[in-house]
Amino acid sequence: MHKSVLLKEAIAALNIKMQGVYVDATFGRGGHSTEILKHLNAQGRLLLFDQDPQAIAYAQAHFGNDARIKIIPKNFEALKAIIQQDYANVGIDGVLFDLGVSSPQLDEAPRGFSFLKNGPLDMRMNPEVGVSCAEVLQTISETELTTLIKTYGEEKFAHKIAHAIVSARTAQPLKTTQELANLIEHTIPKRFHERHKHPATRTFQALRIYINRELEVLTRVLADVPEILKIGARAVFISFHSLEDRLVKQKFQALTKPQECPRHLPIQSSAEELPRFKLYIKMQKAEATEVDNNPRASSAVLRVIERIR
Repeated sequence: MHKSVLLKEAIAALNIKMQGVYVDATFGRGGHSTEILKHLNAQGRLLLFDQDPQAIAYAQAHFGNDARIKIIPKNFEALKAIIQQDYANVGIDGVLFDLGVSSPQLDEAPRGFSFLKNGPLDMRMNPEVGVSCAEVLQTISETELTTLIKTYGEEKFAHKIAHAIVSARTAQPLKTTQELANLIEHTIPKRFHERHKHPATRTFQALRIYINRELEVLTRVLADVPEILKIGARAVFISFHSLEDRLVKQKFQALTKPQECPRHLPIQSSAEELPRFKLYIKMQKAEATEVDNNPRASSAVLRVIERIR
């Protein structure tokens, strides 16, 4: 069962108005959406985004009859276009991003995300779009594979792993998660295996990020979100690894930093030069009790920004 991480903190940070318009940009299984709806009256609206067909089917089954909800079967990179098309005159009062992979995606072996469950090597959040991990590993060059494992997985054995994968595929294509996980486990010297962490963790993360264009899409939406928030609205981001959290942190820093005038010029600051946003929550981690009940919360980081002008 999916447990939404930092649930009460994220909902509180949205500062929900009963008649407001809100966006759950990563619906998953609706943990955050369920709580948002408790704060909305009949005039309130909630837009649900998800690119995973299973998540959309769940949303339609459990929320499809709620007149306050609009279900949008798209990646959240379409957020700005949808808002400008349908809600330009209304504006958005808050948006929530719960980044990364969801528990159902990890826990269901046929999705191919987990090295702990044997299944087809897929890893696509939308299995109907793009190419699977197995197809990528069969055609990518060793140099490219080394770069993506090192960049997206921060794996110091990236070259050894890439070489092992390319060598193995000449005999037989890698088709299952277990085949890939075992290959990586035997490639990384045993003395470098970390306690409580599977040797394939970083490589699987890197491949998932690459296949789903996660950092590319996040970078784009971080540029778009400031343009759709009305004054007083907040954007809530929950990230689970340093690569995505770093992007959120850097964007928030840039948005909340006053524009500097050139030195030695007799120019006084004006309202236009002051930042339009402020940090509402610089960084928040899950409490120990939540981590005990849901180990996946241990790496979660919450950051919140508010438009002030």
